[in-house]
Amino acid sequence: MARTIRWTRLVADDLEQAVEYIARDSPAYARAFARKVVDAGQSLAEFSERGAIVEELGDPSVRQLFIGSYRLVYLVAPEMVVLLGLIHARRNFGAAWKSEERMPPR
Repeated sequence: MARTIRWTRLVADDLEQAVEYIARDSPAYARAFARKVVDAGQSLAEFSERGAIVEELGDPSVRQLFIGSYRLVYLVAPEMVVLLGLIHARRNFGAAWKSEERMPPR
């Protein structure tokens, strides 16, 4: 059964910031990166559990896919996948992640 994909405002903001940063050096690469992120997010409708569990959070329902140097973090719920964040892998995850802002109520 396919799950619905929900993009949060925060992950959309993260993607916009990443694309703007990449576009400083290569607008073409920035567009390609944005397409990869969107495609990866949409692919989670069918293959939700394929990403690795985010060790820093210790919650098996919160997973991640690596897209280039970025971590696409998402929550797997029974009928939907909620995209929570797009964080550069070199950033301190704890500093970049504010659970109270990113995690939807359950």
